[in-house]
Amino acid sequence: RRNCRGNPNCLVGIGEHAWLGEIDENSFHNIDDPNCERRKKNAFVGLTNLGATCYVNTFLQMWFLNLELRQALYLCPSTCGDGAPKDADYEPQTICEHLQYLFALLQNSKRRYIDPSGFVKALGLDTGQQQDAQEFSKLFMSLLEDTLSKQKNPDVRNIVQKQFCGEYAYVTVCSQCGRESKLVSKFYELELNIQGHKQLTDCITEFLKEEKLEGDNRYFCETCQSKQNATRKIRLLSLPCTLNLQLMRFVFDRQTGHKKKLNTYIGFSELLDMEPFMEQKNGVHVYELSAVLIHRGVSAYSGHYIAHVKDPQTGEWYKFNDEDIEKMEGKKLQLGIEEDLAEPSKSQSRKPKCGKGTHCSRNAYMLVYRLQAREKSLSVQVPAFLQELVERDNCKFEEWCNEMAEMRKQSVARGKIKHEEVKELYQRLPAEAGSPYDFISLEWLQKWLDESTPPKPIDNTACLCSHGKLHPDKISLMKRISEYVADFFYRRYGGGPRLNVKALCKDCVVERCRILRLKNQLNEDYKTVTNLLKMTVKGNDGFWVGKASLRSWRQLALEQLNEQDEDAEHSNGKMNGNAQNKDESNEEKREEEEELNFNEDIVCPHGDLCISENERRVVSKEAWEKLKQYFPKAPEFPNNKECCSQCKILEREGEENEALHKMMASEQKTSLQNLFHDKCRPCLGSWPQETDELYIVSQFFVEEWRKFVRRPTRCSPVSSIANSVLLCPHGGLMFTFASMTKEDSKHIALIWPSEWERIQKLFVVDHVIKITRTPVAGAGPESAHFASEPQLCPECREGLLCQQQRDLREYTQATIYIHKVVDNKKVMKDAAPDLNVSSSEAEEEREENKPEGEQDPDFNQANGGTKRQKLSHQSYITYQKQGIRRSTRHRKVRGEKALLVSANQTLKELKIQIMHAFSVAPFDQNLSLDGRILSDDTATLGSLGVIPESVILLKADEPIADYAAMDDVMQVCMPEEGFKGTGLLGH
Repeated sequence: RRNCRGNPNCLVGIGEHAWLGEIDENSFHNIDDPNCERRKKNAFVGLTNLGATCYVNTFLQMWFLNLELRQALYLCPSTCGDGAPKDADYEPQTICEHLQYLFALLQNSKRRYIDPSGFVKALGLDTGQQQDAQEFSKLFMSLLEDTLSKQKNPDVRNIVQKQFCGEYAYVTVCSQCGRESKLVSKFYELELNIQGHKQLTDCITEFLKEEKLEGDNRYFCETCQSKQNATRKIRLLSLPCTLNLQLMRFVFDRQTGHKKKLNTYIGFSELLDMEPFMEQKNGVHVYELSAVLIHRGVSAYSGHYIAHVKDPQTGEWYKFNDEDIEKMEGKKLQLGIEEDLAEPSKSQSRKPKCGKGTHCSRNAYMLVYRLQAREKSLSVQVPAFLQELVERDNCKFEEWCNEMAEMRKQSVARGKIKHEEVKELYQRLPAEAGSPYDFISLEWLQKWLDESTPPKPIDNTACLCSHGKLHPDKISLMKRISEYVADFFYRRYGGGPRLNVKALCKDCVVERCRILRLKNQLNEDYKTVTNLLKMTVKGNDGFWVGKASLRSWRQLALEQLNEQDEDAEHSNGKMNGNAQNKDESNEEKREEEEELNFNEDIVCPHGDLCISENERRVVSKEAWEKLKQYFPKAPEFPNNKECCSQCKILEREGEENEALHKMMASEQKTSLQNLFHDKCRPCLGSWPQETDELYIVSQFFVEEWRKFVRRPTRCSPVSSIANSVLLCPHGGLMFTFASMTKEDSKHIALIWPSEWERIQKLFVVDHVIKITRTPVAGAGPESAHFASEPQLCPECREGLLCQQQRDLREYTQATIYIHKVVDNKKVMKDAAPDLNVSSSEAEEEREENKPEGEQDPDFNQANGGTKRQKLSHQSYITYQKQGIRRSTRHRKVRGEKALLVSANQTLKELKIQIMHAFSVAPFDQNLSLDGRILSDDTATLGSLGVIPESVILLKADEPIADYAAMDDVMQVCMPEEGFKGTGLLGH
């Protein structure tokens, strides 16, 4: 049933149903049963995932179930001696101690799962970043072996080698003389390529297959003393008790430049006979499957790791998934559900059928086999000092369980008390007829009945009218309750002000009625006022009214009445609303009133009657009285009222100023006619022969002056040429002669000497800027020496250029060009590039030498051409007359592609864009800009000096044919994608 929101007496459907029936005790608290965190009988203990540490958890569970390794670790002496440390907050110090304590907790803890954060922190691993699981396994085994090698007990010192270490030999045989060389090496796991294979045995066969060494890869034979064709293969000499087989699922993809996961099925059996693969077939090498490590997910850089591990004591299989551990039925390994979680792909084949004792997986990345044992499995006991530490942790756990149980008990007791209290109060909530009552907001009552949000103090300020009483429009948001319950609420929760029967506002109701009457009367009054306006006003009985106000007075009156009618929404806002929003709405309302107030269109800035009679007219006294009913605050001006005296004075002064400005504009236009019309202007690039000096003013001055001459009555006159904007703080010129002929020409205007004489008379000259030409003795008539006055300020000029360069390096979505080079030559070009030419030289060579659009923009051509102009700090010297100015905009030629880039993107991200545009993998790209090699993949384009319109040269290396070497290439080019600098590397 819904609540009647407009009825203050309706108290149904406000949240009371949760309290009236029988209530489940669990609803009185949000505390889970602590016994759910207790370890079940004969169950294994899980490990907490600290963010992205699922790969660590899988290896820990697998190593824990290696009983020989666990036994050896327990034999390691503690730094605290034989007894447990007395410190209650004991923390293991070494990697061995961390692993000991973790294994002891996994064996005898009462918790359902434990926290491995101490062990992870000791290794220096980043808990938020998923590392390469196979790399982690190698590094940790190496670290553990190094740590245990310092132990005196040989059973401890040699446990890693005994359990995991085998031997193989790289055997090379010379095809000429038959000489055999052998290099023996240890291994802790065999890395098997799975690409193109369906069975594990096929992968092992390929690992051991013979390789031919021919051509450039020939072998130097010591007997023949020359390079000879040869064969090379791996021979297995000995195998460990625990055989780790790494399936190389993560391979390098040339198309994307990243690693990818091979989601192909590989079949493997529960029994693996390694006898056929051994060099000496004189022993028993039958292994049984003991663990399968799974990577769920289609990407090499994300996903989830779990482990299927066999309990060596019972032979039962368990699935370890962080905190959750599931026992497989019937002592059988079951991988089916894990294989269904990968995202489907069209290229993936169907799962092949598996016979008895065999399995297929497209997510397994590591298989662990144990040598088949004839004797009974080992029984491992936790040492006394470790067991005491475990007991301490179990005591803490029991204390936590008891504390949680007590908190649940207390929450239930408090909940029952409140339940009875709320039921009683709700029954007494309605106000009986003739009894005292209070108004409480519906929103507050709903929060009181909502257990999840504790009620705040009662706040009734948002529903008050301007008289401090209950606003009539807020009645629909309030509920009328009995005085008894209201007294209880205010005692318990506080707040106010209280709104009882005396809080009903009569003034607001009367005002509402007045507004309603005016609304109904408005149409009749409009007709009356229209007729009254047609009458001629005689004598001084009339009033001035703005014509604009008269045209829209009915609309203004209606809007004003509606605003008064909706005053609650504008002044109070929402119940318990935001005070800032209320202030903003009031500000908006005031602004609207200032714009729309009646008769203010004839008020001058001084608050008096405006002087323009075209904007106002006289209305009769009767019409004005009718209008005053709707606009009681409107400004009143009788028709005998004098206009504003200050405005009259200003009007006279304005007329005089306008005449003066027109005269000034006419005189200046006549004196500087060519400058005004931009005709017959001198050019630095083509110096006029009739003069040896030119003056400079800022282009901004010329533009502002032209505006004034065109509209002297609307624009202010220009008094000064303001040449200081062209000078630095030291008084030096900011522009070179060359830049003023090109890119800086838009900032200056050139003045003839005759014009300068007139400018000095018409304007205030703050600084004189002059360019003087002096013929060079013994040179041609076109060669000359140019000097500026004042001279160039080199330091400030350099600072200006640096600032411009910084601005160029803070761009977004700008265009650059990539030009592919073949055999050190550009596509479609024969000239060799000179990568040592600086960017400024190359730019000037392009601008001065090339016909437009023909020559390549990246290289300095060797053919003849004009010499570049040379600049000194004191003067400007040029050796050749400047030609026609050409566009500096880059024109794209064949072999180039345009890319949109931003200054803050990295070079690596640009290489990915280039890969999509040119089909060249990132590690095959050699990029250069203006002779500089771009090699730092982490640097931003802005820091590398790549600016809009830059042309970057791309030279592509030949693709690598040896796909087996791709991972090595990837480690060199993109090391961050592998095992990213964990603490293990430091160890």
